[in-house]
Amino acid sequence: MDLSTTYLGIKLRSPLVPSAAQPLTENVDSIKRMEDAGAAAVVMHSLFEEQLALERRELFESMTQGTESFAEALTYFPEPTAFQVGPELYLKNIAQAKTAVKIPIIASLNGSTAGGWVRYAKEIEQAGADALELNIYWIPTDPSLTSIRIEDTYVDILRSVKQQVSIPVSVKLSPFFTNFANMARRLESVGADGLTLFNRFYQPDIDLELLEVTPNILLSTPMAMRVPLRWIAILRDQLKLSLAATSGIHRASDAIKMLMAGADVTMLCSAILRHGAKHIGVIEKEMCIWLEEHEYESVQQLQGSMSQKNCPDPAAFERAQYMRAIASYKPT
Repeated sequence: MDLSTTYLGIKLRSPLVPSAAQPLTENVDSIKRMEDAGAAAVVMHSLFEEQLALERRELFESMTQGTESFAEALTYFPEPTAFQVGPELYLKNIAQAKTAVKIPIIASLNGSTAGGWVRYAKEIEQAGADALELNIYWIPTDPSLTSIRIEDTYVDILRSVKQQVSIPVSVKLSPFFTNFANMARRLESVGADGLTLFNRFYQPDIDLELLEVTPNILLSTPMAMRVPLRWIAILRDQLKLSLAATSGIHRASDAIKMLMAGADVTMLCSAILRHGAKHIGVIEKEMCIWLEEHEYESVQQLQGSMSQKNCPDPAAFERAQYMRAIASYKPT
């Protein structure tokens, strides 16, 4: 069975790619386990510009504390090589992964300033990454900020990065745009090689005892795949760039649906966190069984077969068909 696909211009042995998550790529051994289990490529966890700035500030404060009083304190500075702050550790992990595995390594960058995006993108390319995913995780809270200014920020970030690097660049973003199809086309027009659909915004919770706002990380369920499924099917025949599906892909059937909608790769995260790297092989085996039973010879044969253009009912992707869905529901 031919499971090969092409993503960001890179030929992959299958469409199964672990997505950006620190527990999955925090060390080279973890990446090797995913390769052994069948991962076709790996997206490194995101490098956050804000975190780098905080680390540098804390390092500066700790190294200069007390030096205004005791000149001898300068002799107690640790050797610079003892520190792995800023992007140094991240870049080192990329370089080590490139020598340890044969699959492509896709870096992930979450910047907060235009200069930060460009600077770290160049360093990531120099470290040997095969491609770069711009993880734009931004929730505008200023009511005076217009939608066009928000969209222009995304476009400007991508344009500035593409002017500085030669490796393929994908943009991971949320579906919360007035006209997502137009936003996708704008990103393609300034050089996006692919889109990763979609980013999951982790929602906060309130601790009623401590009276604090707390992070609330919930792993995805297959229901989360409905939004990317719809938009990938709509965009498949309107854009020439690569489309990566992420969110809610847990089983072979989930991956197959995304491929039929038009995805070039299906990214896994929560499924691996729940079941371990070996689950990649389980999904691949089940995919092969389904393809054989339904007389497909390759993944490419089914890709886009249920996109909006090829769907018997194209309007099904455009409208939620609320009335029809409610009418068809039968309570148990």
